Amino acid sequence: WRNLFGGALFLTLLTVLAFGQWFVERAVVAQDPDLRAVPRFDVDPQWPIFPENLEMGEVSPVAVDRHDHVWILHRPEHGPAVLEFNESGRFLRGWGGPAPDYEWPSIAHGISVDYKDNVWIGGRSGESPADDMPLKFTASGSLLLQIGRRGESTGNSDTSNLHQPADQFVHDKTNELLVADGYGNRRVIVFDADTGNFKRMWGAFGNTPVDVPSSQTVVNDSGLGPDQFTNPPLSVTAVHCVAVSQDDLVYVCDRDNRRIQVFSLDGEYRAQLFINRGASSRRSVSRVAFSPDAEQRFMYVADFNSQVVVVDRQSLQILDMFGSDGDAPGQFQGIHHLASDSNGNIYVAESNPGSRVQKFVLRK
Repeated sequence: WRNLFGGALFLTLLTVLAFGQWFVERAVVAQDPDLRAVPRFDVDPQWPIFPENLEMGEVSPVAVDRHDHVWILHRPEHGPAVLEFNESGRFLRGWGGPAPDYEWPSIAHGISVDYKDNVWIGGRSGESPADDMPLKFTASGSLLLQIGRRGESTGNSDTSNLHQPADQFVHDKTNELLVADGYGNRRVIVFDADTGNFKRMWGAFGNTPVDVPSSQTVVNDSGLGPDQFTNPPLSVTAVHCVAVSQDDLVYVCDRDNRRIQVFSLDGEYRAQLFINRGASSRRSVSRVAFSPDAEQRFMYVADFNSQVVVVDRQSLQILDMFGSDGDAPGQFQGIHHLASDSNGNIYVAESNPGSRVQKFVLRK
């Protein structure tokens, strides 16, 4: 009996050590939330339905438009790079790839669909000439706008070119394009979504973004973290996502620093949240999405370490998480992006080695 008790105690201590990091780094994790209100999801293993002549390449992001159509950007050996599906998973159309009238990214990365049904695409290739331009298309694939030129970036002070932009979001109230300019730079930069004219930019904590920060990233730092977004030469990526809530707050993923920073539309720093700060992989914050209720009470965070984290958006308290490492339905291998639809469902995009998009249906 004593040996059994000792073994059970040892296993209990191991469990506490393994999972305690989530609860130590947040002083209180969901102090008495109404757990019945926390969203729960079931994976739909039949979504999407691929045509026989269409093969999925390496998946980058996923987006949902105002019609609840799901857009996937992937890197196929052959065929269209942009795929559109309806909510039930039926393939609608595909387009995209190199063309003479625009500079298609060498490594396509980041897709979003704005409130006018325009499709925005970025790129992350750093090989010369680098992907220094986001592209704006109609829903059928006709080019509307290109901001910047390939290989023309002069750094974080350049207001005409970007440098390997990771993500973009158009805010309908202001018709502004916010770009997570983070694979080569370390900033959020804002343009007029129609003209492409520069409006403003900022870095971590609202600081002016610089090419060479005075202090380097300390991954396991227990404090606030560095005063600049992650240094791209020393890491995989810095600013990996940007999204704006209905109450005009800007959420920015500083992926290698494992944090989400929150700003006003003008770049005034408001708060930050660390996700899985003690994980072995730096890339714990890849993308955020919001629940579809008017208050957008819940925020969903794509943790590259095979989990989706559910956060109370107002308090920034972690409420729940789901997922594990693996290739079975409902498991994840490299969560790279996620998006939500008007019915509360979540779509999760996995890059290598997963290379798929899964649908998680909100449990009623």
